[in-house]
Amino acid sequence: MLDEATYTPRLKSFYRDTVRPALKEEFGYKNDMQLPRLDKIVLNMGVGEAVSDSKKIRSAEADLALIAGQKPVVNKAKQSIAGFKLREEMPIGLKVTLRGDRMYEFLDRLITVAMPRVRDFRGVSPKSFDGRGNFAMGLKEHIVFPEISFDKVEQVWGMDIVVCTTARTDAEAKALLKQFNMPFTA
Repeated sequence: MLDEATYTPRLKSFYRDTVRPALKEEFGYKNDMQLPRLDKIVLNMGVGEAVSDSKKIRSAEADLALIAGQKPVVNKAKQSIAGFKLREEMPIGLKVTLRGDRMYEFLDRLITVAMPRVRDFRGVSPKSFDGRGNFAMGLKEHIVFPEISFDKVEQVWGMDIVVCTTARTDAEAKALLKQFNMPFTA
């Protein structure tokens, strides 16, 4: 059994031992506090079908909780839209913010396990940065994660993944994620 007090995620120790010195050399930082690091990872799942069937939001919530390892927050509609049959305060999405060890564990599973399981996967776009060092990507199927049993899935959901870093520029953030073996296309 793992001792919680001494356990460090593989990617976290890799960052400390390998990535930090490489980034310090590449960008010529004088101080270790200038080095870009991961801040948080936000997972977002839109469940618009929950308007017609309230069981779907619970199913998606259970799946996202398995993927993230913590309970998701239910996003509710802020206003009514008659054309979409949407009323105010109706649940329409889920989100989870991962920090610390859970963030590193999720990124490790995303890069090493989930992305290779995506059908016709050729890499992620290097243009998906926002100008401030944050990277966003989407998955069409949440079933690529090993925690989700394909047989028990009622519906396949898509999800957005935003990796927030402390990098000031996109070049620094891309170098950081490249060190973590993020599969960027050419």
